[in-house]
Amino acid sequence: MPKSTAMIMTEPTARHWLMIATLGLVWGSTFMVIELALQGITPVWLTAGRILFAALLLGSLWAARGFRLFLGQPNWGMLVVLGCSNAVLPFLLISWGQQFVTSGFTGVSMAGTGLLVLPLAHFLIPGESMTKRRFLGFSIGFLGVATLIGAQAFDSTGSPLEPLGRAACLGAAACYAMSSILTRRLPAIDPVGLAASLLCIASVLIVPIAWVSEGPPPLPDRETLFWIAILGLLPTAAANYLRVLVIRSVGPTFMSLTSYQVPVWSVLLGALFLGEPLPATLLLALGLILTGVCISQWGALKRLFSIR
Repeated sequence: MPKSTAMIMTEPTARHWLMIATLGLVWGSTFMVIELALQGITPVWLTAGRILFAALLLGSLWAARGFRLFLGQPNWGMLVVLGCSNAVLPFLLISWGQQFVTSGFTGVSMAGTGLLVLPLAHFLIPGESMTKRRFLGFSIGFLGVATLIGAQAFDSTGSPLEPLGRAACLGAAACYAMSSILTRRLPAIDPVGLAASLLCIASVLIVPIAWVSEGPPPLPDRETLFWIAILGLLPTAAANYLRVLVIRSVGPTFMSLTSYQVPVWSVLLGALFLGEPLPATLLLALGLILTGVCISQWGALKRLFSIR
């Protein structure tokens, strides 16, 4: 790896654990909000709306900081690739794919991000080797997610486009995994500038895609605009900034722990706000997920709590 991309890997602190817990909560509520927003707007324009709103918010903050970005050797090519793989492609794939698959399958697909990050980080990120302990921990965590969602994840919706919808969801997970690796490999960079510039690049890319695929932008009602604003503020702008901070400081493998939290929060929030039943396997699933996290991050947890 060139010197410009090398970074010192730090140990996860209580602050980093709080960050990924927050990301899990925010992203766990996203699928519910997407379903509400899709009642008043088409999928691609929904993606464009949330990205544009988030780019405006973070872009304003970036402007106030004097548009600081690269702190050393620039790498604009990787930044453009990140703008696609970090926001445009996964958002498009999820918004389109959710029309033809069950929400359970989407949750399992996103949980697979952690398993995809492991081999990529092993070969591309120094200090992120795929040890047996990490692989075992992430596998147990994935089993916990599968237990939580249950067989319904693989129920058929009956749509003729369901196979493509499933491929789209899996493709989104692969995009998130690759973008985590690329984010870590960037040279020294301002985190606010990075999060904002990625969303600005994504905005430039997504608007013509939406226009060509779905025609001129629709005029959503107030409720739909509210849901777009929520999606832009929390899971897009704020969460992308936190994601950048976590990946740049403690690496993509630690960041991928959020993929196991998302389905848990999705189930709990669905029960709380939508009256959906809690699955009987909830406690077993939580036990498996927590066990997987403890195994994969045992060294970091020992240092955090000073376990002898």
